[in-house]
Amino acid sequence: MNNVAISADGLEMPLWSEKARDFALKVLKETGHKNWDLSILFCGDEIIKNLNAEYRNKDEATDILSFNLGETVKDGENTVFLPGDIVISLETLKENAKYFNTQEDEELRRLIIHGILHLDGMDHETNDPDEKMLVLQEEILNKLKNMSIIISGAEK
Repeated sequence: MNNVAISADGLEMPLWSEKARDFALKVLKETGHKNWDLSILFCGDEIIKNLNAEYRNKDEATDILSFNLGETVKDGENTVFLPGDIVISLETLKENAKYFNTQEDEELRRLIIHGILHLDGMDHETNDPDEKMLVLQEEILNKLKNMSIIISGAEK
């Protein structure tokens, strides 16, 4: 059984956080993962900018960061995989949704998928939509397109 923990730093926990958790669980199921214990943190630009500067030497905000852990631990009789953490800036997410002319809900779903694929060991050299990881990302997004997260009009 997979587990996804959602938290927020520097902002209130979004009202739709449980829907984000449910979506991440669906993505894990879609990608065939079992016994993953995943963490997703929602924050603003200041926090993600500091993390990006500290861990990637980029002094700028970004939409998502993935921190791979990749450890397997015993939890009683079960073996649990700790893939790592996903950090998403809701401020940059909103900016990107406007820039790419897409709904914030779709952009959030895309970022959750993107982070999970990174924690699964996938990567991309560019943002070219033909990159293998990005093709898979969009395939999963399309399969789960009817599963919305952000409740219309409720942005917290």
